[in-house]
Amino acid sequence: MKYDAVEQAKDYLLEKIGAEPEIAVIMGAGVSAVDEILKHSIRTHYVHIPNLPIPKVAGHQGQVVFGAAHGLNVVVFEGRIHYYEKNVIDDAVFCARVIGRLGAKTLLVTNSSGVINSSFETGKLMLITDHINLMGVNPLSGPNEERWGPRFVDQSAVYDPGLRSKLREAATHSGIEMVEGVYGAIAGPTFETPAEVRYLRTIGVDAIGMSTVPEVIVARHMGLKVGGISMLANVAGGTDKQITHEEVLARTAQMNADVGMLLHRFLETYAS
Repeated sequence: MKYDAVEQAKDYLLEKIGAEPEIAVIMGAGVSAVDEILKHSIRTHYVHIPNLPIPKVAGHQGQVVFGAAHGLNVVVFEGRIHYYEKNVIDDAVFCARVIGRLGAKTLLVTNSSGVINSSFETGKLMLITDHINLMGVNPLSGPNEERWGPRFVDQSAVYDPGLRSKLREAATHSGIEMVEGVYGAIAGPTFETPAEVRYLRTIGVDAIGMSTVPEVIVARHMGLKVGGISMLANVAGGTDKQITHEEVLARTAQMNADVGMLLHRFLETYAS
């Protein structure tokens, strides 16, 4: 990924929104709880932003929304590019690179995922405590851009303990039952086989998806604090029921209200 390409996207957005954001959010498939969070919002579609890849997967709107919440400047990226769309990891993390250059200090990521932990239920939110990268690719491979971050990045506390505490507090105050666990990322686009589910359970994965981890690695490379929420949209392979993307989007839509309440309360807590 070229530094200048990210700078062009950053410059366009800063001119459009007029201020550096304190917090950025990347929304996953079907998540659209933005109007409940932000006031005086400004929207621009990805297609207008220089060099920014356009999501092609249903449920990813491809809009940047900037607004205020509890005195904070917040920028929300509605939709992401997945590695499986082009097999180009730079596309999958372009939004995260732009967020880092916009000046945000905190990134929240959301996603839809499949349940691996047999004690978890669909329809619930999972606070991400850690991740396992099973995508077979790392976005920091290749020449390092020192203006973005160091060659080697510590990952002993990828998901910031302070942000996790604030997200727990926000869930409690909102009356939302939230579980906690490890998110695993695979390249996709196929869902998991029963044998893969057994393997994932054995190595400690609680929920599985096809995104997020590359963005988080890049955010940590650029010095951002990261918090993550998974929407447990389906039971991963291993049952007698087939999994469809339509099912995932439908379940995610049902959880939008919870995500909106959680983020609203989180931003209030963050600002205090």
